[in-house]
Amino acid sequence: MNMKCECIHLNDLPDEILLIILKKLINTEVLYSLIGVNKRLNKIVYDSNFTSRVALIKYSSDDTIHPLPWQILDRFCLQILPEIHHKIEWLDIESSSIEHVLLSRNYSNLSGLGLYNLGIEEIKQLLTDKSLLNDIVKSQIVSLAIGISACKIPYVTSDIIKHLFTQIFIMFTDLQCLTFVPYSTWHNQMIFDISSSTVFSSNLLELHVKLHNFTDCLYLLDGRFSQLCTLDVNIFMINSSHSVINNQEKLPNLKCFSLECHLVGDVYSELIVSLLQRMPNLEQLNLYFLIFGRKTFIEGNNLKDIINYMPQLNKFMFNIRSNVSTENQTNLPSNEDIQYTFRDYKNQIISSIDYFPKIQDVECHIYSHPYVWKDYKNVTNSFSGGLFKCVREVLLFDEHPFEHEFFLLISQSFPFLKKISIVNETKQKNQRSRKSNSDDENFSIIEYPHLIVLDLYEAHNDYVKQFLIDTKTCLPNDVYLCINHKRLKKITNNFKRYETRINCSKIRYPVD
Repeated sequence: MNMKCECIHLNDLPDEILLIILKKLINTEVLYSLIGVNKRLNKIVYDSNFTSRVALIKYSSDDTIHPLPWQILDRFCLQILPEIHHKIEWLDIESSSIEHVLLSRNYSNLSGLGLYNLGIEEIKQLLTDKSLLNDIVKSQIVSLAIGISACKIPYVTSDIIKHLFTQIFIMFTDLQCLTFVPYSTWHNQMIFDISSSTVFSSNLLELHVKLHNFTDCLYLLDGRFSQLCTLDVNIFMINSSHSVINNQEKLPNLKCFSLECHLVGDVYSELIVSLLQRMPNLEQLNLYFLIFGRKTFIEGNNLKDIINYMPQLNKFMFNIRSNVSTENQTNLPSNEDIQYTFRDYKNQIISSIDYFPKIQDVECHIYSHPYVWKDYKNVTNSFSGGLFKCVREVLLFDEHPFEHEFFLLISQSFPFLKKISIVNETKQKNQRSRKSNSDDENFSIIEYPHLIVLDLYEAHNDYVKQFLIDTKTCLPNDVYLCINHKRLKKITNNFKRYETRINCSKIRYPVD
């Protein structure tokens, strides 16, 4: 029987189906591709689903932000924005496009603005050039996100940051939500100091910021942001040498608090607990700590010193690593002891303990399940697997060898990995590279389909081979390999080794 095959075109689909499909695409691409095609598509893409937030930026595979190609940006400014400018509620713009976009139209309903890859000159122009943001737009903006480029500003003095913060609150008089952080793909070394008393707002409800030290965090909570409900803070390191201000006032308006930092010594007990006990009406708490220099691990009983003061708390997520020196230690708790301290917790808590005798260190890792963070540090051979869909970066660390089946487990447990770092100088015991049996998946070829960075600077040569030999691993195209170039040439026989030729053709080589 002959069957006639009919082609279904996009315009043949009913509006409801077409809308479902287009919602799964990037708004900018929908607007650029379909506006002006015909009246029916115009009507659909003029819907608020596509016009309320317009991101005139481009993300690369490593999540860095870039400007749109000029031919696309020009069409937006000349043809598309004139049609939808009154519908736009939020604009995301890259620094090189700010003047071109903001001066092209009057955005009468704009309430949110995201500005990315900014340098000092762009920020100064934004805060001083009255033509870029008229007084109406300034009073309209209630949500502002500013991403500072670490490349453009390798070092910023605290005076500059204080001035910028002061000017932001002067300019945007009704600002309710502010995100102000440096931006970098993998490493973020710029740290901001906003302790000046000139930084204040009685309207701000939500703040996401990276601070210089713990004292700055206390300044933020000294009453200058009296209506603050949500505070998300990243502090590179807190230690007992930091001077602190004497502030014990309760924070009744604070509902959500997130803190990410390195803790040195016993500052958890000395500083963190007292801060968190000032938040009696907290409903959501997120803690991400790397702790060094304590004599004991952080466990369930320590966390109760916090949550017992928060009767309204209904969501508590934490990811805490405690590193304790084994020198002069004789009675550290077991993993069963740690797990028992969480017996009264409502949600599932995962714990693990790893000993590293060479460096005389033991690490206790506790986290709430499900795991919601983008990175997972110090994955060892004791890792039992699971599914971690949020994780994009892992650090594999151990004093025992990582065998092929371990890397298979990593690829299965972290399906969306973008970066893998390995710190392990121990030689592999089993270096077979082909399947010993067609049914033995332990030696199947491992794939990391989303990988873009592979850091092997501190890895034994066996792990370089693990990733470069094509019967062990299949790398995606354009992976950046962090490794000494001379070492790489030796392992690959000056890139002539047969087993490594395929994966070597897919990597970007380092320049020493």
